[in-house]
Amino acid sequence: MHCFNWTTRRSNDAKIKKLVGHSMLIMLMLTETSFLGAQDSAKQDMKDAGQETKEAAKDTGKATKKVAKKTGHAVKKGTHKASEKTEDGAQKVKDKTDPQ
Repeated sequence: MHCFNWTTRRSNDAKIKKLVGHSMLIMLMLTETSFLGAQDSAKQDMKDAGQETKEAAKDTGKATKKVAKKTGHAVKKGTHKASEKTEDGAQKVKDKTDPQ
């Protein structure tokens, strides 16, 4: 028959419980320190996001100004060209209606 030693089993159980307890304590300590680091990281992330938003707004403003300028020039050029064509058309009509 097999002889079972109860003392060894109790001793192993105690060692396992102690090991699990220490492991949990270490994990808890690591979690707390990473949580504190995460708070600092979140604060910095918010600052970075604010700066990026600010820069994006500046870039958008510059692009809008550039496009508005180009559009203004194009409208001016188109208006000038249209007025010339209107003048040409009016001159043709005048030439056709004038007695010769």
